[in-house]
Amino acid sequence: MEEEIKRMIEEALPLVDVDAEMLFSELDSLGVTTILMLLSERYHIELTAVDATPKNFQSPKTLAALVKRKQNEA
Repeated sequence: MEEEIKRMIEEALPLVDVDAEMLFSELDSLGVTTILMLLSERYHIELTAVDATPKNFQSPKTLAALVKRKQNEA
């Protein structure tokens, strides 16, 4: 899942360094919203602005963990 998320971000936001030490610092509000929408649609989960935290957006790995948590909540 982590690699798939990484590819999704690279395709949707080609100027973002997905391998940056802190992915969140690479993103503006539109980038964060784009990622939330991509993950919501792909994994059929509900994500909101509350989920857009630096902790969740550290890396594709932490985004994958967020998706798994949301899937388990459903």
